[in-house]
Amino acid sequence: MGRWEPGARARLRDAALDLFSEHGYEQTTVAQIAARAELTERTFYRHFADKREVLFDGQEQFVARFVDPMATSPTKDVPGSAGALDLVAAALRGAGSWFTPAMKEFATRRQAVIEAEPSLRERELLKLGSLADALADALVARGVPTDRAALAAQAGVSVFRVAFARWIASGDDRSLQDHLDRALDELRSLTAQP
Repeated sequence: MGRWEPGARARLRDAALDLFSEHGYEQTTVAQIAARAELTERTFYRHFADKREVLFDGQEQFVARFVDPMATSPTKDVPGSAGALDLVAAALRGAGSWFTPAMKEFATRRQAVIEAEPSLRERELLKLGSLADALADALVARGVPTDRAALAAQAGVSVFRVAFARWIASGDDRSLQDHLDRALDELRSLTAQP
């Protein structure tokens, strides 16, 4: 087994997704994942705490992509006078730029596994809840009142969820950012209606 070969993490992730798709999440063991990747179980546990983390790895980077554009100091893209929804739009632009077209296949396969397993759907909702909390904290740091920040953060996460679902379901080459822009425009039109 080539456990010291480069790319072990990616090989484990790909093997896990293949097995989850073929046999189901619950029926797949860490031993099977390691064997499919031609690695040891010990190597698996060096990269992932458990098999769920194959699907939820990188949460810190994911959250940072949203929060970093809303840093407390004003920037050219996010002036100090930006309102809550403009700050959320900046967060969505930051996240949208992270999801490249090359990631779409992985994202689609990952989401199919999550949708098929109730415990993974619950985990996904917890992770999105953590994202909303981080967004709300970043908004408060920019001077948005706490209640307004919580509402704007939840709206941002909802926009992301809708856009992400559209992106992985679409058969075209539009980027996630295109879908995010469209969903945000739809939210803005909803809030502008009397």
